[in-house]
Amino acid sequence: MIETPSLVDQYCHGVLRTELGLGTFEARLSRTEGPPAPGTTLFDTQTGFAVRRWCPPLLGLEPHCPPAGYLARRRELGVLEAGRRLLRGSGVTTYLVDTGLPGDLTGPEEIASAGAAEAREIVRLEPLAEQVADTSGTVESFLANLAEALHGAAGHAVAFTSVAGLRHGLALAPEPPGPGQVRGAAGRWLAVRRAGGEMGDPVLLRHLLWSALATGLPLQLHAGPVEPAPRAGRASHPALLTEFARATAGLGAAVVLLPGHPHHRHAARLAGVFPHVYADSGTALVHSGGRAAAILAETLELAPFGKILFSSGAQALPELHVVGARLFREALGRVLGAWVAEGAWSLTDAQRVASMIASENARRVYGLG
Repeated sequence: MIETPSLVDQYCHGVLRTELGLGTFEARLSRTEGPPAPGTTLFDTQTGFAVRRWCPPLLGLEPHCPPAGYLARRRELGVLEAGRRLLRGSGVTTYLVDTGLPGDLTGPEEIASAGAAEAREIVRLEPLAEQVADTSGTVESFLANLAEALHGAAGHAVAFTSVAGLRHGLALAPEPPGPGQVRGAAGRWLAVRRAGGEMGDPVLLRHLLWSALATGLPLQLHAGPVEPAPRAGRASHPALLTEFARATAGLGAAVVLLPGHPHHRHAARLAGVFPHVYADSGTALVHSGGRAAAILAETLELAPFGKILFSSGAQALPELHVVGARLFREALGRVLGAWVAEGAWSLTDAQRVASMIASENARRVYGLG
């Protein structure tokens, strides 16, 4: 009853170019730090069941077929053909691709070709800073080159993104650091980087976030799923996220929150309070399976409908692109369809809101036309 013919996946990653065995495939189903426990399988998860429900028909199999049979069919088709069928079966018409993950993943052009869709790049700030540091010999050259790299990226990307919220729980002072602080932090971090250290200095992360906002492009921030305990004298994670939202108001750049469950409720609240803040509805759904409708309903209860965006958050497996899109469509249809059946909404309004969340809001926020 509720149709979403066009989906803009406003946050995802590329897919692996290599063939996968059972163990490697399972490891990609869930972001674990090792194999499943002896005698268990990661197919026995909400994500695993969703893959078995939605993906086999796209490869010519019956829904819910056993994992071994599914993976055998995948190998029979080959990684390119299987990926093409899966991506084209997702219903996504535009992918916004975070290119900051390591590994042999397809870029925006490849995923667009495989999926018969459009694709644009999202630039992740931390790897960008690491690349600049590796070609800069002094603090002055690093900061100058970083500013130039941000300006250059803003010329072709649709957004910047950062994992500061995952690494630090956004336990960062909300205001931009001063020039002296930035130079001191840059000097310390360059020494760490020469030893192979990743970008993690809180002062430089703040500098990156505020520099990205100054370009005018939307800034995507991951929030959750695991937050460290706040330091003595520091506010909790939700309060700090609220402070950052308040501090960045009026800059002219959108802040798009990518919350994992259960942080979707706080993200939705902030989207309702601050005009420049938007809430992603998909990253909290991808591992929820049959609970997706309940989680999406919570977001719809708290955020204005023009401030909610769809994403799959998928990475490595094209199956996760399919699952993200299907779970979103099913959840949206159930929630809005129930409200229409109850007489709380008209069908016309439900269809209009569904189109907004599925694609129109993202096209407006990212200037996609």
